[in-house]
Amino acid sequence: MDYDLKQMSRDVRCDTLLCIGHLGVGHVGGCLSIVELLTALYFKHMRIDPKDPKKAGRDRFVCSKGHAGPAVYAALANRGYFDKAELLTLNQGGTNLPSHCDMNRTPGVDMTTGSLGQGFGCAMGAALGSRLSGDGAIIYTLIGDGESQEGQIWEAAMFAAAKKLDNLIAFTDYNKLQIDNTVEAVCGIAPLAEKWAAFGWNVIDVEDGNDIEQVDAAIEHAKEGIGSGKPTMVILNTLKGCGVPWIVDLGPGNHNCNLTEQQAQDAIRAIREEEV
Repeated sequence: MDYDLKQMSRDVRCDTLLCIGHLGVGHVGGCLSIVELLTALYFKHMRIDPKDPKKAGRDRFVCSKGHAGPAVYAALANRGYFDKAELLTLNQGGTNLPSHCDMNRTPGVDMTTGSLGQGFGCAMGAALGSRLSGDGAIIYTLIGDGESQEGQIWEAAMFAAAKKLDNLIAFTDYNKLQIDNTVEAVCGIAPLAEKWAAFGWNVIDVEDGNDIEQVDAAIEHAKEGIGSGKPTMVILNTLKGCGVPWIVDLGPGNHNCNLTEQQAQDAIRAIREEEV
């Protein structure tokens, strides 16, 4: 089935706002910055079956910045892994949708994440395991720019290059902000593309990581690297809080912030009006 990726990205963005707004608080900024990536992966590029979430040989996605779980859940719900009504149970007692990704509770989540840096290493293991089994899966994984200050990110980077894990395609959500301040003020990671290239990776730098067409094209390009003997890092220059101007204006304050149901509904209405 062919999806309208622009329309679907609006749906995923709106449902992300809906579930966080119903709860009243959450990691809004870093969820909204990755909507286009999730849309391109789940609605075009990944070989998956929502009716069989554990299907052998499926492509996998590891959201190492696990606090972006609500955006992942919005994508999964729209893709048919579970009823969209479950989005309103986010982080509540008995939910299958905790604030951070949990593979034991949420259909379609391939790895439990949240302790920054650790999910990335798990993706390396998944890529190596896939190659050893010969199942042909592509392993996709996402890290944050603040998360890139973790030492184990670079240990995993060395491992992937040394093992020639060319079935691994990684993304950096380079929105330039983290919980305390700008990334540059806390511990700058630039020049990021040059760093990944020095670690032996193919590198693709996307000017606007919130432009669905640019993201789609970058993934197509990244898949061309399979067989090259190198893993690929796609750097997505994104806007934290993308789609909701007042959330963007909060700067580092939008990492984890209050969002009322009314604010969420107002933002959703504005996004829907842009469709006309």
